[in-house]
Amino acid sequence: MNARAYALLRAILSTAVTDELLASNPCRIRSASNPPTKKEIHPATITELDVLVREMPNHLGALVLLCAWCALRVGEVLELRRRDLDLNRGVVKVTRAVSWVRGQPIVGTPKSAAGTREVSVPPHIVPALQQHLEKHVRPGADALLFPSMRDRQRHLQPTVLHTAWRKARAAAGREDLRIHDLRHTGATLAAMTGATLAELQARLGHSTVAAALRYQHAAQGRDAEIAAKLSELASPPSSGMSSDARSRTGEVRDITTPLDMWVIFGSSAPVLCRCPSR
Repeated sequence: MNARAYALLRAILSTAVTDELLASNPCRIRSASNPPTKKEIHPATITELDVLVREMPNHLGALVLLCAWCALRVGEVLELRRRDLDLNRGVVKVTRAVSWVRGQPIVGTPKSAAGTREVSVPPHIVPALQQHLEKHVRPGADALLFPSMRDRQRHLQPTVLHTAWRKARAAAGREDLRIHDLRHTGATLAAMTGATLAELQARLGHSTVAAALRYQHAAQGRDAEIAAKLSELASPPSSGMSSDARSRTGEVRDITTPLDMWVIFGSSAPVLCRCPSR
């Protein structure tokens, strides 16, 4: 914000110099109008997520699961009602979000029009969500999934949530991790499964592809896996099975890259990947 204000002031004074209202422009600080570089976010690992869920209070563990594995915004999760979680279909419906203004909850629509969406729930967290519904959510379609413990008809206070979060992240050794970074973690995990930009955009509720691009980071250690796979490509086929035979036993999958080639990943059950041109 300061950088933009300085840039505007310098532009105004430059016009004044052009109009001969000033002899020179006093805004001469180099790089003062350049916005600061955004802090790099390191997504949580699977192990760290397990610790975070375990260390949160029992009634908030499911909140971490939804933020991370479904890549939901915190405001979206805190406004979820029983009717929004359809575990039979395996989806969570995001149609509202809550924000806090001067200590009062304000319920509105999600951040953008694309934010109204259905997000598929990874099957492995469905049992935990079902248990949360049974133990911590009141009966009735309008019951909040994560209400205040003092008044279960009111929203959970952000201060209560962040106090619990700070303790959990300390236990996980991730003092740098903000609760919003769980959404980044979920987006990164989705990208690692091979989700396209359009699929990420829909899952995250972004109105532009450019926004989804910010979340396409490889988790730490992923590059080493890629390097190992590249070495497997260079390795000769194992004795006892010809390359043709290995190809015939492989599975064929379409993958999306800028290349137009066939790639065979060497393994006990090789995968033949078709890469269409863009």
